[in-house]
Amino acid sequence: MPATLPLGEPVPADGALPEQVLAALPGRASRPLGLYVHIPFCSVRCGYCDFNTYTAEDLGPGASRESYPDTLIRELELAADVLKRSGAPARPLTTVFFGGGTPTLLPATELSRILVRARELFGLAPDAEVTTEANPDTLDPAAAEVLADGGFTRVSLGMQSAVPTVLRTLDRTHDPANVSRAVDAARQVGLQVSLDLIYGTPGESLAEWRTSLETAVALEPEHISAYSLIVEEGTAMAAKVRRGELPDIDPDDHADKYLLTDELLGAAGLRWYEVSNFSRDEATRSQHNLNYWLDSDWWGAGPGAHSHVAGLRWWNVKHPAAYAQRLAQGLAPGHGREVLDDDARALEHLMLRLRIAEGLDVAAHEALPGAVPLEDAMLRGLVTDGLAADSPLRPSSANPRGRVVLTLKGRLLADAVTRRLSG
Repeated sequence: MPATLPLGEPVPADGALPEQVLAALPGRASRPLGLYVHIPFCSVRCGYCDFNTYTAEDLGPGASRESYPDTLIRELELAADVLKRSGAPARPLTTVFFGGGTPTLLPATELSRILVRARELFGLAPDAEVTTEANPDTLDPAAAEVLADGGFTRVSLGMQSAVPTVLRTLDRTHDPANVSRAVDAARQVGLQVSLDLIYGTPGESLAEWRTSLETAVALEPEHISAYSLIVEEGTAMAAKVRRGELPDIDPDDHADKYLLTDELLGAAGLRWYEVSNFSRDEATRSQHNLNYWLDSDWWGAGPGAHSHVAGLRWWNVKHPAAYAQRLAQGLAPGHGREVLDDDARALEHLMLRLRIAEGLDVAAHEALPGAVPLEDAMLRGLVTDGLAADSPLRPSSANPRGRVVLTLKGRLLADAVTRRLSG
């Protein structure tokens, strides 16, 4: 089952924001505001997954797919009220992302209804990116048309692999042939397509991973996310690894597969803009995920969803029944919250900016207390400060030292580079 939530400070019953956040809100007027909508339902639980998701058998009394859209809308109404009471500057949503779980287990008409209410409450920027994740089995032409008509602009399909044996190891139940059908359905109505892939499944060969990459590239998506598999404690897969039924993760295997990913996707015109994400150009990057990496604000609606506004982070109660009960009583569904101090914010800024292709401002890094010099021997070959003549990040009059950017080798060791740079 999913890991437990941190405790944090209690969230007031009405969801009111603390004074220090209220004081910071006027300075956030130019920051994007995103909305994450969590749909926690899955038809089966994948063995590697530790997300906050539930099958019909897991739910128990007090929650159902049928009642869930109205429950979500209650939180959206609460969110709009909290922000209005706080005196926050009016900001239309620049991104909306429906994730899960499998959002498309709800009817497309219900997803669109939730989006319509969000637009009524917050407004939607004219060029807003609106995405839903989708299982390839659940996106047919009729559903895609309803989504496009309802204001969605993008679908993120959980392809994971093109190899049936790998999908079985992951406990994925979709028909691999339905990936291309879902892509076609999305394209027919003008939706952008992102494909999610996972590499490093126990027993997956490099040749099988190449097959998945080549199959994905042949579908010509605008965006591909390629994530390394992490065997999380408490999952069914972790239990199989512990019992010796599956081999453990091999870091060298992961590195080989990442290098192949960068090579094949780059050759197909998909360039990295974040360690695990590749797009055809800036316009097809996931703007919603960039909000997370660039310290923007977002409201997370749904059980277990996390939010961030002006340095305040909070997270909702996890179980759909507890979430529904709180909202039915007129209470905020928040479980806990925290305001990050300056040191925590500086470390988070370094960690997130390092993951993206634009990198970390050198001058900003050097101004941090205890900053490790970029000339540090451990960092040799792992980062560049953008001084190369052909670098798109080369210095300018406004930024004479350039930016700290991970090299390809550095991307393989991103966590180690972050630890070293943070001292």
